Order: sequence, then structure tokens, then C-alpha cells
Amino acid sequence: MALWTPDPTFYPSPRDAAAGPPEKLAYIAAFDRKAEKPDAIAVLDTDPASAAYGTLVGWTDLPHTGDELHHFGWNACSSALCPSAPHPHTERRYLVVPGLRSSRIHIFDTKDRVSPELVKVIEAEELAAKAGYSRPHTVHCGPDGLYVSALGGAGGDDGPGGIAVLDHQSFEVRRRWEVERGPQYLAYDFWWHLNHDVLITSEWGTPSMIEDGLDGALLLNRKYGHRLHIWDLPKGRHVQEIDLGDEHQMPLELRPAHDPGKQYGFVGVVTSVADLSASVWVWFRDGERFAVRKVITIPAEPADAADLPPLLQPFGAVPPLVTDLDLSVDDRHLYVSCWGTGELKQYDVTDPFDPIEIGSLRIGGITGKKAHPAQPDRELRGGPQMVEISRDGKRVYLTNSLYGSWDDQFYPEGVGSWLALVNTDSFTFDERVFVTDFRGLRPHQVKLQGGDASSDSYCFP
Repeated sequence: MALWTPDPTFYPSPRDAAAGPPEKLAYIAAFDRKAEKPDAIAVLDTDPASAAYGTLVGWTDLPHTGDELHHFGWNACSSALCPSAPHPHTERRYLVVPGLRSSRIHIFDTKDRVSPELVKVIEAEELAAKAGYSRPHTVHCGPDGLYVSALGGAGGDDGPGGIAVLDHQSFEVRRRWEVERGPQYLAYDFWWHLNHDVLITSEWGTPSMIEDGLDGALLLNRKYGHRLHIWDLPKGRHVQEIDLGDEHQMPLELRPAHDPGKQYGFVGVVTSVADLSASVWVWFRDGERFAVRKVITIPAEPADAADLPPLLQPFGAVPPLVTDLDLSVDDRHLYVSCWGTGELKQYDVTDPFDPIEIGSLRIGGITGKKAHPAQPDRELRGGPQMVEISRDGKRVYLTNSLYGSWDDQFYPEGVGSWLALVNTDSFTFDERVFVTDFRGLRPHQVKLQGGDASSDSYCFP
């Protein structure tokens, strides 16, 4: 893994990253809801000059069933160039892929091959014994190792969730990251402002709260997550809790500014129990502490109860359900996925406190079932769920599956499987890239060759 010079896909600054060569491959985590056949990593050709452009050109099955692959990441990234990093000559070579239901973590080698090769499996027992966690969820490569968030404690059903640290070369589980946990119990995403020694975490729920779908009683009683947590990154110490208000349930994905000198970022809130709206908030440094401000509200859309799944029929409306968002590497554009209404929104966030909506696309949706222009006569279910932006900001990849049991609740007729590509200059779908055959699996997160908007941290402006 050691190189004489840094990996060419590591970039010291966001500007350098945006100017790098475009991706030629995209890696997609796909899972089998019935757990009857293995999950897989699918590989999409993203080179417009290739005869195979827009098709799956690689595929690797996992050795087990029932993993339910979720969010994954690279073993190393541009944070390796930070002055504090002990591994500037590591390769961006391995994909680190957690199974949210199985608690296994899979290591795939991507070098000199299209279909990744599985080279290591970290079993659930090792994660529990060495870090005290289960249900690994999100992977980020940090300056001193691999960080993996987990929703559950060692027992598997309850919390507290948190973060495990893996060795970035051997992939051994080194330890639990938290030293002084403070009040944090629920877990979900995490990100950081590396140059300022700050880590931020968000909240979803324990495994027992999310495993079998959205629990309406828990939601109405405001029991899902509604806080952000601020940490001292090098010390693993909790320093601040920020409550968004328990009306605002499930602040999930965190997207910090890529500019390493800035201390702000965006978090999406799935729903409000007051009116089923979704929202986007900004966290920001305010003196010695951090504060939050709601900057986007997306209302629910009225609908005939007969067209709604049972869970939503009493409300007579489709909630937007903001389940992902992504910030372009230049920090200018924010893309927000509304999985319920089937909408992708584009905002100009040059001023993060005053977002301006500049684009909207519809595809799928609970009641809309909007078709893709490549297949205009085909109703689609699911909606834009996971969002990934290319480093140059010109392409946005979308997939439609959230989590197996939640898919089934909100799309009881079947969520289907699709991946789409949006060209951001025109804000239109690329009709050459629309994949609907994942061999019966459901696609979730996408990661791009050489990095993307949600993979890397930078330490130089």
C-alpha cells in the first residue's frame, strides 16, 4: 500500500480536487431485501467515451446473505495530506463496506480490476469485542485511521451507538473512538472540521427503533433523534449538545463545508411531527460554541388517502422525507433528496444562511411515480434517496432505496431499483445513464473512482 509519492487522487485543496480528472467508474452498494442471495458491489461505467457508458461493467457478490450493505467509503483519501496525518503515502485502493444488519465490515480491493476483490471480512464479534459496537453504518477516512459509525452497542439491539476506529492498513479494529461520551446515546452520521479539531455527530435511532421500519408511536412521541453533538476530535471528548427541538425528528446526513478554513455545514431533518415538513439546517461556529439555524423548509404535499401507504393515510399528505443531501466541493450548490415526494432540489448556498432554490427535478415518488425520460412510459417508485456529486460538480448520481424495511412501508407495492445521473449545468437527466437491473437487488450508496463530494476532507484552502 505504501507509495513513494502521494496517491494522485489525493488533493490538498477543494480547488485541486475539482480540477482533477473525472471519474470513469462508480461503485454501488446493492442489497437483497429478502436475504436469500448475497448483497453485492456493482460497478458502473461513467466514461462518456466508453462504448459501455451507463452500463454495469463489474459485479462482486459478498460471501454471506443478510448483510444489507449501507454507507461505505475509501480506506484513504485527501485527509492523508494533512500535516497531522501519519500516512501520506497510502493508496486510495480499498473500499470499506459495512453490513448494517449483519455487523460485518468488508474490505474490497479495487486496484487493477473492474470488479472489486473481497480481501478481508471483519466479523461482528471483533467489532463488538474491540470497540463495543454493532450495526456499522458510515465510513470516513481520517488523518489517523478509518472511522466507522455504528448504530448499536455490543448487544446489537440497543445503544449507545458511536464510532469505532480501524487501522487504515491492516483494517484491524483498534478501539472505540469516544473517550468521554457525555449525553450522546443515539447515533447516525459524523463528520469533522479537521483544521479545527472538531467532530460533529447526528442522531437516528438504535437498531431496535429502525430495524422493522418507522415506528409511528416512537415518531409521534418524538423519540427518534433530534440533536447534534460537538466533540473535541483529538481527545474523543463530548463538548456540546445542540437540540433542534423534538418536533424535528431524525437529523441524518451531515455535510460540512469543504473549505478547511470554514466551520459550518448542513444537516437534513427527515420530518417534523407538527406538519410532516422536512428541513435543512446550518450548524456554525458562534464564538466559543456552535449554534444551528433552520434555513430551508420543504412542506408536505396534500394527497388522496387512497393513494397513500397505510402509514400515511391518516395524514392525507406525502411528506418530503429528506433522507440525503450533498454539498458540491466548491461549497456553492446543495442537492437535497426528497424521497417521499420524488424530488431532487438544487440550491445556491453561496450564502449558507440564505439558500436560493435554483432547480427541481421529479422522479418516482409515493404518489407521483414520475418516469425517467429514458423510459417515459414506465412508472417509477422510490424517489431520489442517496445523492453523490462528482468532484467537479457537473454530475449528480441518484439511487432510490433507503433501507429495506422502510422501503416496504412507504412503497408497499415495491420500491423497485434504479440509478440515474443528473447533468448539473442543464439540470436534466442524462438519458444514457438509467440503470434498472441490479439482478434483483436494491441500490443504495454510490462512491466514485478517485473520490467525490462526500468522501474527502481537505486541510489546505
